[in-house]
Amino acid sequence: MEIIKAIILGIIQGLTEFLPVSSSGHLVLAEHYLNFSNPDIGFEVILHLGSLFAVLIYFRKNILSLLKSLFLFKNKEREHTRNRNTIFYIIVATTITGIFGLYFEDQLTKAFSSLYIPSFMLIVTGFILYLSDKIEPEGIKTHQLGIKKSIIIGLAQAFAILPGISRSGTTITVGIFAGLDREDATRFSFILSIPAILGASILKFSNILNIDKSLWLSYILGTFAAFISGYAVISLLISIVKKQKLKYFAYYCWIIAIITLILYLKN
Repeated sequence: MEIIKAIILGIIQGLTEFLPVSSSGHLVLAEHYLNFSNPDIGFEVILHLGSLFAVLIYFRKNILSLLKSLFLFKNKEREHTRNRNTIFYIIVATTITGIFGLYFEDQLTKAFSSLYIPSFMLIVTGFILYLSDKIEPEGIKTHQLGIKKSIIIGLAQAFAILPGISRSGTTITVGIFAGLDREDATRFSFILSIPAILGASILKFSNILNIDKSLWLSYILGTFAAFISGYAVISLLISIVKKQKLKYFAYYCWIIAIITLILYLKN
């Protein structure tokens, strides 16, 4: 893969992983319409690792606080108790996502072979985002989430495995619907992406080992591009969610989906 193409795909991955417009859907469309040769799975895994590093670094204080409370399991101070509750709800949601992801992996993989499915799912993502601005959250915090609501968010994240369905947009919207205040719903969505991306990367780690050595420079630059672009948009999305302006991304998803469907039907 040419270096410039790897960088472009890396930028697309980083931006769309966190902006609520579906990274998988955009990568499928980009590879097709920009006439990129299909990158191997190893490259896609490395791109996602770039996004993972962006989340880890941006939320490093929150993550370290959670880990500290986890190891201080005998400490009953309010902060540590709340953090442990949050960790438990992350584990519940991640477990649900993992179970459904593994069970439907083969069926979901087939969805990437056609432009029709990601285009249609972008329309669905648009409706999800549009509804998020209409919801009036209860204003609860992540440590108050509860098991049932954690399961629902985990199911939402599993649904977002489909290309064209935004993981961040879906989990944020469902989190708000579950009662989380907008900032907490966004932060929970980002932190929830860590085990999801890490787990998927571990399962496909063998693909990284099989990467052609001549392509490593392209892959590294693509991953760095994903990291930089991903890090740059995290704070932007938090601000957008708080201001209830996700509907503008809904319009974007609908426009891209309609254009893609028209081009697809013409061929």
